[in-house]
Amino acid sequence: MIHIPKAEYSRRRKALMAQMEPNSIAILPAAAVAVRNRDVEHVYRQDSDFQYLSGFPEPQAVLVLMPGRVHGEYILFCRERNAERELWDGLRAGQEGAIRDFGADDAFPITDIDDILPGLIEGRDRVYSAMGSNPEFDRHLMDWINVIRSKANLGAQPPNEYVALDHLLHDMRLYKSAAEVKVMREAARISAQAHVRAMQASRAGLYEFSLEAELDYEFRKGGAKMPAYGSIVAAGRNSCILHYQQNDAVLKDGDLVLIDAGCEIDCYASDITRTWPVNGKYSAEQKAIYELVLAAQEAAFAEIAPNKHWNQAHEATVRVITAGLVELGLLQGDVDELIASEAYKAFYMHRAGHWLGMDVHDVGEYKVGGEWRVLEVGMALTVEPGIYIAPGNQNVAKKWRGIGVRIEDDVVVTKSGCEILTQGVPKTVAEIEALMAQARTQAA
Repeated sequence: MIHIPKAEYSRRRKALMAQMEPNSIAILPAAAVAVRNRDVEHVYRQDSDFQYLSGFPEPQAVLVLMPGRVHGEYILFCRERNAERELWDGLRAGQEGAIRDFGADDAFPITDIDDILPGLIEGRDRVYSAMGSNPEFDRHLMDWINVIRSKANLGAQPPNEYVALDHLLHDMRLYKSAAEVKVMREAARISAQAHVRAMQASRAGLYEFSLEAELDYEFRKGGAKMPAYGSIVAAGRNSCILHYQQNDAVLKDGDLVLIDAGCEIDCYASDITRTWPVNGKYSAEQKAIYELVLAAQEAAFAEIAPNKHWNQAHEATVRVITAGLVELGLLQGDVDELIASEAYKAFYMHRAGHWLGMDVHDVGEYKVGGEWRVLEVGMALTVEPGIYIAPGNQNVAKKWRGIGVRIEDDVVVTKSGCEILTQGVPKTVAEIEALMAQARTQAA
């Protein structure tokens, strides 16, 4: 399996500490275990910021960075080894493992944090933390600060400044290293295979969940522990529901099926959408809408390069889609005026993409100082135009109603433009129809 190397986590911590003010401390908690119901827990997934800095996969942990600390700048509080609990729940790193395997300079039992952490904070001028994102941990942090304040008359010095860590950390996460791109390529490769498998399996009479099962099989076979988000498998009129997740309707002959799904490798997401005919053959109307969305996506790719701004790709999709809808008779009027009045939003109501990384809707500002962010090498994003003609839209001929099409790929900005990470899934009408025809022949 492809993973982020240990040296990269060390480099990230050093890069963050280099941006912190002198005599400061950063404190970040691991994700809590989420209960599914009663005593059943969800599969554990580490907090993305905590993972980004540590690679440490366990709950009940707190990461502390102290630039300039003589005895080591990186401290990890984590669970102790416990033979009985490990018999039930799996192995723990413990303090030795935190140092040996995860690069901590010092490691302490999480049960000792109330005794140790106030002493580490004391005398530091500024505290960086994930303020507001974890209210329970915020309360713990204030308790530790108050311990220091209670001893102020004895000469203890509480910090005088509290800063959200998000700004520094999320700007770092926006720029993907070569190692990160390598992991994202692997996630994209596995997800592409899953979409191909679903296309090959598609036929009338199956259920949406039948195709979801094909996706899950390919994700797990490829080494992904889980999907990066809840898979959308939307057939027929369900394709016009943007975040549809019931996935339990029957696939009908003559309908399209829209699948938006991707897996996660080493906490890095992929995000792919393809739309194809259940029976392997697009109708004239389905093909017209599909090829318009595809043309919009191609126009967006051309606008993704260093020194172009974030919104240029979206603007390109809006122009292509609006002009195409006029040509098909679904909108009437002057293209520029229709764009200005946002008439296209009746059919295309979302943005053309989002940042992609450890979170499927990844962190990072889209605007800086009120202006659209300029793209730079290493930024990763999705490109996902779509057209959705609501089943109840009385303003269009009946033949168009209920058609929903989205096409989504993942890209990384390069020096000369962008690299499409998700090339492994057929995308043209001819390619998709040929793949599905071949699958039917082999099945017969």
